[in-house]
Amino acid sequence: MIREEMLFRIADDRTFEQAALETFRFQSERCAPYREYLGLIGCDPRQVQSVDDIPFLPIGVFKWREVYCGEERPEIVFTSSATTGMTPSRHPMRSLALYEEAFRTAFRLFYGEPRRLSLYALLPNYLEREGSSLVYMADRLIADCGSGGFYLHDYDRLLRDMAADPKPKILLGVSYALWELAERYAPKLEHTVVMETGGMKGRREELPKEEFHRILCDAFGTEAIHSEYGMAELTSQAYSRGGGIFRTPPWMRVFVRDVNDPFDLHPAGGRGGIDIVDLANRYSCAFIQTEDIGRLLSDGSFSIEGRIDHSEIRGCNLLIQ
Repeated sequence: MIREEMLFRIADDRTFEQAALETFRFQSERCAPYREYLGLIGCDPRQVQSVDDIPFLPIGVFKWREVYCGEERPEIVFTSSATTGMTPSRHPMRSLALYEEAFRTAFRLFYGEPRRLSLYALLPNYLEREGSSLVYMADRLIADCGSGGFYLHDYDRLLRDMAADPKPKILLGVSYALWELAERYAPKLEHTVVMETGGMKGRREELPKEEFHRILCDAFGTEAIHSEYGMAELTSQAYSRGGGIFRTPPWMRVFVRDVNDPFDLHPAGGRGGIDIVDLANRYSCAFIQTEDIGRLLSDGSFSIEGRIDHSEIRGCNLLIQ
């Protein structure tokens, strides 16, 4: 059995493949919804010899079933920010220490030591509900930084605090709140990385990502808008430093599937549904068929282009009880 701390030391394809196969065998036995799904699609785990052959669990199953294989009670259950009328996903997290190791290691990989930075979190819709994995992550990273904080709708206080802070800064914001800040104030932010996470949450019209980022760049006086790609059903995050191109930490990989045949994976350069291997999902399911559509590049990076039509009702029908 792979030790948890070894997940964050994966350094090459061979080690990733070994860890993925071991994780698959562990979860195909211990995670009841995943085990049932494998049986329903006719997959014999003993015949799976490559990560390319591992089936991905439709992400919608997290809405209807307990996707969990820990022996102990989970320390926390993270929930998704479901649109009104939709059922939120639930992700039982056996170990908060494992979650913290995942997001801290990835953050250091992409942005360096937190103590050198200040993190300002403009996350109104997440702060107004319980069970947000994003709020949990931001709270711990703010503590690691030793400066910054959470802000709801008080843009004046946010800008005053940032202007008085001499450290390099990250402004992490939900898209609609960053847009409101840009429209109302158009502040020129010096020594600041602007990082958006998530869509408009029904608050504003959805724009093509390139157009939206251009609006923010013009308003904030920055060359690029960074992005964080994560979700309640994952333990890890991918980051973009601009141009909408995301890169993953070494224990996380992205695949692209045909939107009409979930078992047909496209080669690099292809466009289709996004599948994710997140080995930090040790005690739930590490192999997730998302409802996002995008493109996989030759170096393993990827872009997100939108959502698959009717994604709310696709994929998980076999396991709804």
